[in-house]
Amino acid sequence: MAKDPVRVLVTGAAGQIGYALVPMIARGVMLGPDQPVILHMLDIPPAAEALNGVKMELVDAAFPLLKGVVATTDVAEACAGVSVAVMVGGFPRKEGMERKDVMTKNVSIYKSQASALEQHAAPNCKVLVVANPANTNALILKEFAPSIPAKNITCLTRLDHNRALGQISERLGVQVSDVKNAIIWGNHSSTQYPDVNHATVKTSAGEKPVRQLVADDAWLNGEFITTVQQRGAAIIKARKLSSALSAASAACDHIRDWVLGTPEGTWVSMGVYSDGSYNVPAGLIYSFPVNCKNGEWSIVQGLSIDEFSRKKMDATAAELSEEKDLAYSCLS
Repeated sequence: MAKDPVRVLVTGAAGQIGYALVPMIARGVMLGPDQPVILHMLDIPPAAEALNGVKMELVDAAFPLLKGVVATTDVAEACAGVSVAVMVGGFPRKEGMERKDVMTKNVSIYKSQASALEQHAAPNCKVLVVANPANTNALILKEFAPSIPAKNITCLTRLDHNRALGQISERLGVQVSDVKNAIIWGNHSSTQYPDVNHATVKTSAGEKPVRQLVADDAWLNGEFITTVQQRGAAIIKARKLSSALSAASAACDHIRDWVLGTPEGTWVSMGVYSDGSYNVPAGLIYSFPVNCKNGEWSIVQGLSIDEFSRKKMDATAAELSEEKDLAYSCLS
């Protein structure tokens, strides 16, 4: 029997990431090849004409799974009945802007969108925040949508996770699909900690630890970490535009695994509401390794943390605590 369509919201849908993301959703990359979708696309009034152009292209692509398109600048209409919300829209930091200026703009945006989601979205709506500062935007959204369960509000660190897998695969000359269980701890910023201490590679002789195969701790503790941390900046330098297709692909990966589950023995990285696991302060949106099953995520427990990792994890937590304080100061 055919499934009922799922309503999926993409904010900032006329932008770069949105333009890459909506065809992936319409093709079944996010929710599966047998799941029909109705796309809800939101953008700001100055982008209304471009947004309509995206809608025209979606119609022209004749995606079999796409059962309808709502393209609007009205946040209430955009949020009506959605079961998945991908929050790509935000206010980007511009040259000469202080962090507090950017935070004030984003607090205002996420406050209004949180209210609209709370009033109009489906009761168990899953929310993924992509717009930077992603962790703190997600926290603001959580504050202003108290009826949405905290576990349903997440932010994107899967892009960083995928970047880490990609770097290991390139270094070892193996298929990226054979590398698993890297971890991104913390903030989606240059303080994030890409950790491969528990990562493995599938070889003809079974699964082997990444550290053993790379056999270069200086690279893994140095250049590997900085490459992943600064990959976004490197792409901007190369393209003169920020990461779009990789961000869109990671957003699909994040929602797909959350909804459909992670493979047995595999975890992924998601920015989720901290419960104090691994001595990370509760109340932050922090990236952890998670397993997903039956539409729910759970933090992977019991992983050993060495001194090097502890310092990195604490540093990124400290930055998130500062951002949280800054965001709250913008509310007053």
